[in-house]
Amino acid sequence: MATPVVPQFRSGSQTTSSTSQSVINETITSYQYRTGYSYAASGHNIKAETGYINPTATTESTQTVGGVNFSWTSPNLEAVPRWQILTDGAAFSIQETLITPGLDTVTTIQRTITTSQTSETTSTFGQ
Repeated sequence: MATPVVPQFRSGSQTTSSTSQSVINETITSYQYRTGYSYAASGHNIKAETGYINPTATTESTQTVGGVNFSWTSPNLEAVPRWQILTDGAAFSIQETLITPGLDTVTTIQRTITTSQTSETTSTFGQ
């Protein structure tokens, strides 16, 4: 038979510490689409030959970007107004802007999140 072991101390304490760390790498991608068009014209000493100042919508297209399907309407560029000068020989100006539909912007955000947790346990004992 084995002889029992008898501790030779009266009291004491023991502290145990544990630390864990977590690292998360994250990528967020956002797509913004324009599904229509925008046409603007301005100036002075001009007028539209056709009487209208907006191109008519004509075609619808479909596109897939990043696994997302979308469709949009485009203007008929043959229907963009034609301009004429009102007073010959006088100063004039014209500015046309056409913003077409489709993918507008792609935003990618990359970030790293690091967290750590520490726990400490103290045991006190006595005889």
